[in-house]
Amino acid sequence: MFLAIIVLVSPIFGIILADIVGFHEPLDIAAERLELQDLSKNMNWTPLFKYNIPGISPEIGYIISGLLGIAIILGAGLIFKGFVKQH
Repeated sequence: MFLAIIVLVSPIFGIILADIVGFHEPLDIAAERLELQDLSKNMNWTPLFKYNIPGISPEIGYIISGLLGIAIILGAGLIFKGFVKQH
């Protein structure tokens, strides 16, 4: 229940309030100051680039990304648990 609430409110902090206060990732700021080229658009290896899903609002994409992340971690934990029980 706690994870579901956190996932549902995450767009408030990750998108809405970040835009209001002008928050930028610290590594992005450092890269800009060092005048490094942004290669993320050329080397995009993830289908959820910046937590967005094409055709869906950024807030919903953020929630789906959170749910997918939780599912992956839980799935990996269950697989690991299965291996530990066998040995």
